[in-house]
Amino acid sequence: MERLAPEAVHAQAPAGLAALLVDAVDGGASVGFLAPLDPADAASWWRGVAEEAARGVRDVWAAHGPDGRVTGVVTLVRVGAANGRHRGEIARLLVHRSARGRGLGRRLLAAAEAHAAATGLRLLVLDTQTGSPAERLYRGAGWTPAGTIPDFAADPGGTLCATTLYYKRV
Repeated sequence: MERLAPEAVHAQAPAGLAALLVDAVDGGASVGFLAPLDPADAASWWRGVAEEAARGVRDVWAAHGPDGRVTGVVTLVRVGAANGRHRGEIARLLVHRSARGRGLGRRLLAAAEAHAAATGLRLLVLDTQTGSPAERLYRGAGWTPAGTIPDFAADPGGTLCATTLYYKRV
């Protein structure tokens, strides 16, 4: 697992990172995109992430399999408002379907949490589809549910689903 420099995010956007995002959406993860997700659109989104990383708004960690393929990623977004500089958001925690069930999601999450604490962030937030497998991960990692919003986001198939908000002090 490594923290990716903006140049590395940009370089891995068209293949590895885009493929991981497409896999997540194809697998039903509600991560902001509808299925089918065009790989070119996924790559474009990751190039935007690279630009955010270059501006210091978003940090990215990636895990690679033995073959060098991206198997997981997590991003940490910093709040820009003066009254929110103590908090950040965990966004787009993705683990390839072939790599799930081995603790990779927990390790990615822990890396982002540790970096957040080391860089002065004290509160982290995230949201996830209510009832998704991700909820088990977040609760097991000490995250606290703050509430549920009905019909907050559409899943990849376009069905509106509830979203649960979580927070964690680091």
